[in-house]
Amino acid sequence: MKNRFRFTVISSCLAAASALSQSPIRVGTTAAEFLDIGYGPAGLAMGDAYVSRTEDITSVYWNPAGLSFMKRPEVVFSYQPWIADIQTYLLAAGLSVPGAGTLAIGLVGVNYGSMKVTTVEAQSGTGETFYSGDYAFSLSYGRRLAEWFGFGATAKYIRSNIWHASADAFALDLGVLIQTPFFSPTSRDEHGMRLGMSLSNYGTRMSYQGMDLMRSVDISSDEAGNYKDSKAYLATDSWELPLIFRVGFSVSPLVLNRHQLVLAADALHVNNNNESVNIGAEYRLSAPGMGMVFFRGGYRALFLEESQFGPTFGFGTRLQMIRDTGIQVDYAYRDIGLLGYVNVFGVRILF
Repeated sequence: MKNRFRFTVISSCLAAASALSQSPIRVGTTAAEFLDIGYGPAGLAMGDAYVSRTEDITSVYWNPAGLSFMKRPEVVFSYQPWIADIQTYLLAAGLSVPGAGTLAIGLVGVNYGSMKVTTVEAQSGTGETFYSGDYAFSLSYGRRLAEWFGFGATAKYIRSNIWHASADAFALDLGVLIQTPFFSPTSRDEHGMRLGMSLSNYGTRMSYQGMDLMRSVDISSDEAGNYKDSKAYLATDSWELPLIFRVGFSVSPLVLNRHQLVLAADALHVNNNNESVNIGAEYRLSAPGMGMVFFRGGYRALFLEESQFGPTFGFGTRLQMIRDTGIQVDYAYRDIGLLGYVNVFGVRILF
């Protein structure tokens, strides 16, 4: 009965993936694109192939079901300088309660920095500056319904600011994570194949509002009268959020006393581009009583036409401290083609 139920769940996940792949393709038609960048150096170093592998606090971004496999409280801060001097970051904290699940809060954001105010008359600037930034605050929950099956959900508040104009949205993430005994080199379930699936940013549309959209216009230029100072409000279009459906698997073909090799692959269906595939690998070397060392690599956006993403790699180290606490430092390198490359840094504290 247990195996039959497990097979039913897996079949349902694959059927959902097949159904979503039939959706129409719309390139570049969504708002809040910062939600699609990727956050957390471990997952980024593996080419974003992380939906089935995540089991730490960065699950608030990749797959909230990963929180159900988190064993202790964690805090993470990740910093990612993006292109054109744009700064992105992730800050999250989670508390795991045995028998009740894991509750987490998170913040992902983008700071675009200061920019000059220009007009048609003042092409070089008026002397004023303005600021722009986006962020998403999230509340997540994950829990295991069985030793091999976990689910999770995230509620998000999303806000985008451009000088005196802003837009708001609410969104929901859902995910499942399945641990199977298949292909386990040690016959232990924890080393078997994992299946993961998540749906991110299912929510309301975004439309900008604010005093910057007020204009003085002449509403009746062909009639006598003083209409030139009539106030008009520019109503902007509303745009969907970048909906991301991920389904993936990971296996551990090599598990020895102190060594473990993990291979992972994710298939993505989004509402603003074509389908693509991410692949990644992670090699772990553990030193009992001291910690772990990680080496990671991957490739993002395989089979995506005109993609600027490419190979990724990174490494990390976890230092074991007193009373089973620890600190982990991770780094990732991302190749983004004509736009150069990005370095990602992150620190996790395990209590």
